[in-house]
Amino acid sequence: MIELSELLLLSAVLFVLGVVGFIIRRNILIMFMSVELMLNSAGLVLVAFSNKLGTMDPQVFAVFVIALAAAEAAVGLAIIVALFRGRESVNIDEMRLLKW
Repeated sequence: MIELSELLLLSAVLFVLGVVGFIIRRNILIMFMSVELMLNSAGLVLVAFSNKLGTMDPQVFAVFVIALAAAEAAVGLAIIVALFRGRESVNIDEMRLLKW
């Protein structure tokens, strides 16, 4: 059986990797995947606490986190594709002004 502390440590590592990826990288796709990684680490924490507490309430919030991540993926990828078609680049430094 996996302990709660191990799951929380794994979630913290995933969240930190997401934050570092978001801050360091200038590629908008990598930044987008880093945000997804942070959302998934939050979902992992909710499921870990649901298992520890023996209740399903945190898992309901985890489903909302998954729905939020799916909506963000749909809208975010559509925006990224539209920006790429206009600029032909996914470098965030070239998109600061968002002028076509």
